[in-house]
Formats: sequence, C-alpha cells, structure tokens
Amino acid sequence: MQISGAQMVIEALTLEGVDTVFGYPGGAIMNVYDEIYKQDKFQHILNRHEQAAVHAAEGYAKASGKVGVAMITSGPGFTNAVTGLADAYMDSIPLVVISGQVPMSLIGTDAFQEIDAVGISRSCTKHNYLVTDAKDLPRILKEAFYIASSGRPGPVHVDIPKDVTAQIAEFDYSQPVKLETYKPHTKGNPRQIKKAIEAMADSKRPLFYLGGGIINANAAYEVRELVHKTGIPAVETFMARGVLAHDDEHLIGMLGMHGSYAANMAMSETDLVIALGARFDDRVTGKLSEFAKNAAVIHVDIDPASISKLVNADFPIVGDVKNVVNEMLEISSKIDVSKFESWRETINNFDDLHPLTYHEDSEKLKPQWVIERVGELLGDDANISTDVGQHQMWTAQFYPFSRPRQFISSGGLGTMGFGFPAALGVKAAAPQQTSVNFTGDGSILMNCQELMTAVEKKLPVINIILNNNYLGMVRQWQTLFYDKRHSETDLSVQPDFVKLSEAFGGIGYRVSTKEEFDAALKDAVEKDVVAFIEVIVHRLENVMPMVPSGGSLFNMMLLEKKEK
Repeated sequence: MQISGAQMVIEALTLEGVDTVFGYPGGAIMNVYDEIYKQDKFQHILNRHEQAAVHAAEGYAKASGKVGVAMITSGPGFTNAVTGLADAYMDSIPLVVISGQVPMSLIGTDAFQEIDAVGISRSCTKHNYLVTDAKDLPRILKEAFYIASSGRPGPVHVDIPKDVTAQIAEFDYSQPVKLETYKPHTKGNPRQIKKAIEAMADSKRPLFYLGGGIINANAAYEVRELVHKTGIPAVETFMARGVLAHDDEHLIGMLGMHGSYAANMAMSETDLVIALGARFDDRVTGKLSEFAKNAAVIHVDIDPASISKLVNADFPIVGDVKNVVNEMLEISSKIDVSKFESWRETINNFDDLHPLTYHEDSEKLKPQWVIERVGELLGDDANISTDVGQHQMWTAQFYPFSRPRQFISSGGLGTMGFGFPAALGVKAAAPQQTSVNFTGDGSILMNCQELMTAVEKKLPVINIILNNNYLGMVRQWQTLFYDKRHSETDLSVQPDFVKLSEAFGGIGYRVSTKEEFDAALKDAVEKDVVAFIEVIVHRLENVMPMVPSGGSLFNMMLLEKKEK
C-alpha cells in the first residue's frame, strides 16, 4: 500500500488500537492533522497548551494502562511539551509523543520554528527517533509503541520532518519488532525466587515495600494475594497508593517524607525489606545510610539498572513483578503466618502512639477533612488526580483508595499544573467514573486554560481548589527551616475562581463550611460540566508527619498533640 507519511501515522495509530489522541496543531505537523480531519478511527482532543496535551496523555495512560498518545508541532510546540515528557519519564508512564519538524533541507539552518527536538528529548525519554524517510515510519512507529509499553514503561518521542509526512512510500505494518539490543527480562530467576521465599520464612520482622511498578505491571491483585497468604505487613510508596485497599489490615500506610509514623518506624525496625517494583527514591529512603540498616533486601524490578542502584540488594530478582509474584505464590506455603504476630503487634503500637490524624478547627475548614469527605461521598466511584503541593500529600495520606489506577499524580518530577489536564485524560479513559482533581490555588493557574478543553469536549472534571492563599508546600518549608521568611509565597492576590470557571462555560462554587462543601460537591457531580469548587481552608496548616530533607525516617517531625 503506497501512502503518504502522514497517512502512515493514522494507519499505525489505528492498528495499535489507539482511541484517543491529545494534541495541538502547527505548521510542521499540518499534513498529519489534515489526515486526522479525514479519519473517524479515533477521537482527537484539542488541548489549549502542549504541556497540557502530554499531561492529558499521561492521565489517560495511568488510568487505562494503555499507551497514551500526544501530537505536537515543532519549535515552541515541542519545547512546551518537554515538561510532560520529563514527567512521564520519571514516573515510567507509557507514551508515544509525535512531533512535527521542519523539512529535512532546513534542519540545522535555524529555520522558522526549528529546534533540536531529538537532542532535547534524549535525556527525558526512554527512546527517541528522527524519521528521515517515510519508508521507515511503519517500523519506527511500531517500535515506538513496543518500547513505550514493554519492560519498564516510558515515553518514546518520534520527530517527523514536514517533507517526510508528505513523502509517498510502502506501508507494511505486519513485520515483527526486532530490536537486538532491547530484550526486557520478564521472568525472574527461579533460584533467586526460592531464596527470597526462604528469607521471608526465616525473618522475624519482614516488610513488603510496594512501589508504583506494581501498578504499571497490572500486578496489584497478585500482590494482594501474596501479602494475605504470607501475613507480612506492607507499606506503600506515594506511587503505589491503591495497590492494597485502604482498609486492608496488612497495610500500615504510606512510607517516606510524609509517610505515617507507623510505616516509617516499621521500615526502620524491619529485618527484611521485600521491595516490589520500587526504586528506593530519596523521598522514601531519607538518609540512605540509616535506611532499614538492619535489614536484608529482596528487590524485584523489571529494570536491572534500578537494582542495587541506591540500596544493595541481597536477593536481586530482575523480572516483571506480576510474573515474579505469581512464582512466589506457588511456593509461599513455606512461610508460617503465625510467626509474625508479635511484629504486627509492634507496628500496631507505633500506630497507636502517633496515628495519622489532624486537628479540627471550628473556624476554618481543614484540607484533610475535605479530602476525607470526598472519600466518604464518592469513594471507589471516583478517580482521583492531583496537582503538586500540600494538597497532593494530604490526598495521598487521607483519601480512602481501594483499587489500583485510582490515584493519578506527578511523583518523580513533582509537576505543578499536572492535575487538571491529567484529570481530563482520566475522564477520557474512564468516562463512567467521576474524575476529581485536588489542586491548590497555585497549581490550578498553571494550566487553567484547559477549562476550554473540558467545556468543548464535554469532560466534566471536578476541580477542588484547596485555597490557603499560599504556595503552601514552599511556605511550609520556609516556616520550618527559614525562620518564617515567606519569600514570594503569599498568594493573597488571586482571581475570582468562580468567575474564571464561568467565563469558560464551566460552573464555580466558593465554600467555607462543611454544609456548603457537601452541597457544592453534590451539585457538581449531578451537573455534566467542568467545575471549580474553591474551598477556603486554614492558611497555615502543615503536612505532618515530615522527615526533613536528608534526615532519617525515624526522626520525624510530628503533629503536636492537642491539649485537652
């Protein structure tokens, strides 16, 4: 079949089963957009900024487990999208991002809207391509989807010059992917798995350390079975929220800088860390030399480069978490569940000593209450996205997550402005479920133009703006570590968020009491349009517990106990 390069893009996306593409057109990608106009195989969602388009593709990928697709033009179109690529790279999100480029004859001449996109994206993609001939497009696009979704997932960038999209060449998508230097190792070593199970059976204080790789591998339900069969307590990373249900008796809580006292103390006291799909991020480990220093380490990960990168693994297992856990389940009967009762009692004592909680306020709403209340009212029916800041940590701490892919957030890069466009992608992937974005009065302004996308494409995302008139997380650090010098973090001058939403065709609410919030949330759920619910919350509330940067997990700053 002889077709143009632009037509090849459409055919490849169709054959890959893509049903949604996010993007923003421009001169260099115009030939492809002309073909999008002619087709009816997938929907295109026009975002109002290229960064938002990639974040929306991330949200779609996180919620669905499929490869997210974004399409952008050259020059500033691409540079705007780099933040999304970097975010996806840090969080191992499968994306294919297709960018237009100036014609081949103009590359290197500083042509209008020319940028070295491949050079820029090299450090923040799993792989990237500059397509120099249309005959290579079928192979490259097929490889791009394979690389993005296999092994440790990640974003793949395909840069296509405008004249290549106009070239006519043979389209053959039937050839299998052959990459001699890329062969992900998906099966764990049976001897290592056997040794790991024996180590679990011999330990006195074992602890599952559950990471986001479990969700990427669609292994959450197998992990739940392993945790229940062994009776070993578990902690989750921020990226792993929802692997275990919030009310699972084996779940201690979230680990790390803003993890619970019980979770951090359990990691400090364990004699065996069983890390599944986790990368020992600095926000989890704190001071590396003090992290689980009396424990042996089992580390299961699809990426061999992650194993022993930061913490030495005594039992390294390279493989897909789902495959390895299934093999562990077959021999897990060797573990005596009853022998860990005293260890579980110790952990319960930690939780009793300093439970994860907050103090109510009679005058101002506490942000933690708002998050808990949404959980009570919507619970499992809602998919939860967040921007980045205090609201993000409170959501991870207090929302009652019950399933994998329910929590969508920016972990490794910590990208303000991620939440709203990601929540649009989540809604596109799961239209029957309510899509809620918890955000702050700082973050929401970074991609608020997506109100127009939401209205046009009828994506009724509910944005709950926890407004403390501060750049809250930075203000918290300034309060605690900079002698309350709140340099450039006071956001008292803000727009009218209700009018802002209404100006785009959405709806808006401003609430300051529990009754007002309940009424606003109920009304927003019933109305089929994007919503801003601005919640006036306590200005100086801090996220606690907190491990100071570079500190040890067992040296937490804790919520002061309220005087009776």
